[in-house]
This record gives sequence, C-alpha cells and structure tokens, in this order.
Amino acid sequence: MKVLVAVKRVVDANVKVRVKADGSGVDLANVKMSINPFDEIAVEEAVRLKEQGVASEVVVVSCGPAACQETLRTAMAIGADRGVLVETDAALEPLAVAKLLKALIDKEAPQLVILGKQAIDDDCNQTGQMLAALAARPQATFASQVEIVDGKARVTREIDGGLETVQLALPAIVTTDLRLNEPRYATLPNIMKAKKKPLDTTTPAQLGVDVTPRLATLRTVEPAGRAAGVKVPDVATLVAKLKNEAKVI
Repeated sequence: MKVLVAVKRVVDANVKVRVKADGSGVDLANVKMSINPFDEIAVEEAVRLKEQGVASEVVVVSCGPAACQETLRTAMAIGADRGVLVETDAALEPLAVAKLLKALIDKEAPQLVILGKQAIDDDCNQTGQMLAALAARPQATFASQVEIVDGKARVTREIDGGLETVQLALPAIVTTDLRLNEPRYATLPNIMKAKKKPLDTTTPAQLGVDVTPRLATLRTVEPAGRAAGVKVPDVATLVAKLKNEAKVI
C-alpha cells in the first residue's frame, strides 16, 4: 500500500510572528521555517504504518517555493521514502493545493492520503476536505487513531462530544489531529540518508492546474493587545462591569 503525505513549510511554532511595516503580510526575513506540526504528525503516522508492514512506500509532497525542499528532506529524515515538490512562488490557497494534490493522486495512485488537519499559519482546515471531494474518496478528519484492518481504514475521530470511530473503504483521505501520535526526532544518520533519497520536482503547469489566487489580502494587522485586568471588591461590582462596560450579560 502506497501512502501519500502532504507537508507544508510554515513559520516555526516557537517564533513570534511579525507583520511587515506596510501591512502587506507577515515578515519572513531571517525567520526560522519548519514543517507544519500537524503534517509532521501525518508523516510519523505514515512511517509507523510502514514499520507495521501495512504500507510499502511513503511519499511526501509539498507545494511552494524551492525552499520547500528542506521541508521534504525533514520528512524523509523521519522516514518517508521519497519526495515530490510542486514548485511555485504563487500564494497558494487551499483549493489550489487540493487541486495539485488531486493531480498527484492521479499520477501516484496512493491507497491512503494523510494530511495535517490544518496549517498553523492560515488555520484554514480546508485542504483535506476539498481533496476528498475532488478525488471522490471517503474521508475521516481529526484522526486520533488510525488502523488498517482487512483492507479498510478504521479511524477514531475527535468530535465535540468525545470520540467517533468510522470505517473507510480504501483509497481514502485522512487528516490528523494533535493526539494521533508524538513525532520522532530525526537522527543525524537519518538526516544524512535523507539527502540521498529521491526528490522529484514538478510545476502546477506540468500538472495542468491553475493556481491563480481567488482572494486578495488587502491588509495584515497584528491583533490588539490585551488590556490590563482590574480587581473588583465584590460580586455585585463584577456583574455591573460585565453588564455595563463589557456588555456580555
């Protein structure tokens, strides 16, 4: 069984994001970039399926500039077998990424596609669902456990009311939640091995996909700072402030 995993290059989760002075976007100059944490969980899950003998090959794909090769090498150091970079400098929206992944699904024919449930930069939580619709494949989102049983995927999902277990006929799409697993650290020997693993490069044009943005960002601003708290002498004063000043009751 071939597993395809999508990974995104994002600003490292430990970096404080800064907005450009002109408000045109986020300042990425000299900023540490990393693999999206949810996508890292997806890679780890695919590698575990291979270690269990369920998967025969793990292919990682990233869409973006040439610098995404570093993200793919990180995924291959975790244990993926090879990488595919869809190279483009365009600002990719979730639908465009879903269409690119659909084109790669047609080419690679994986039985299972695993994605992070969302990226920590835009928090869209859309690509996996759009991909499932485009590829006409069953989907399970927010996975906290994945098992392949009798040629079917049994997925435990995190929902508002607790947990839900669904069974999908393969081929299928799965998006990972935070509690699915704990990604391993890439060891130095595996990092060196990853440099020799195959990495193919293609473009949206070669895949026949139009990635022209449908949305325009007018301005980017930082969130307003939190106001300092105040102490109140009693419950009555608290209720009065909530009603008259905060207007939440």
